[in-house]
Amino acid sequence: MPRPTKHEPERGDARIRLLEAARSVIRSKGFAATTVDDLCTAANVTKGAFFHHFPTKESLGVAAARFWAETTSAFFNTAPYHEPEDPLARVLAYVDFRRALIEGELAEFTCLVGTMVQEAYGSHPAIRDACADSIFGHAATLEPDIAAAMQAHGVAADWTPASLAQHTQAVLQGAFILAKATGDPAVALESVDHLKRYIALLFQRSATPSDH
Repeated sequence: MPRPTKHEPERGDARIRLLEAARSVIRSKGFAATTVDDLCTAANVTKGAFFHHFPTKESLGVAAARFWAETTSAFFNTAPYHEPEDPLARVLAYVDFRRALIEGELAEFTCLVGTMVQEAYGSHPAIRDACADSIFGHAATLEPDIAAAMQAHGVAADWTPASLAQHTQAVLQGAFILAKATGDPAVALESVDHLKRYIALLFQRSATPSDH
């Protein structure tokens, strides 16, 4: 999905172009299959420029995960799902917003850090940790609205705002995997629809502890 780029001129245009190239190419080919040559070609920079900024492909992967976190944070911070007054409406609007982004080619709407961590969690712990920071950091942005919705709607439960926020990301990442497995965004859309129904049902059971 398209996202605004946070330019950092002091680091040099070549570095930004390489990070933007990584954002696109890795989502399309995967981290392991993406070569330094692929990235240099996509960024229109030399190999010398690549290794000036990134001593290894792993260091590029770590930086790409952090760049993803920075640019997506800016994107989501200004998204319209923050507008409703009711906090539950904001949570449900977030799900609607994520659903609306599932369109076009798979590489355009799937998640860079979700793609990388599936490949690199065992072989590249630094990339794994950077991806985890991005995924859990984004999940944490949902916690205040979930907590406020629980209070506003009288929900007493044995689950926490953090656990529900993280569950939203588990469903979204899983939806992307199903879309990749089938080559069809429709299966991802169905998963997100189920997520919205699940959240709505949680809050319908207001003021009663969960008996799961």
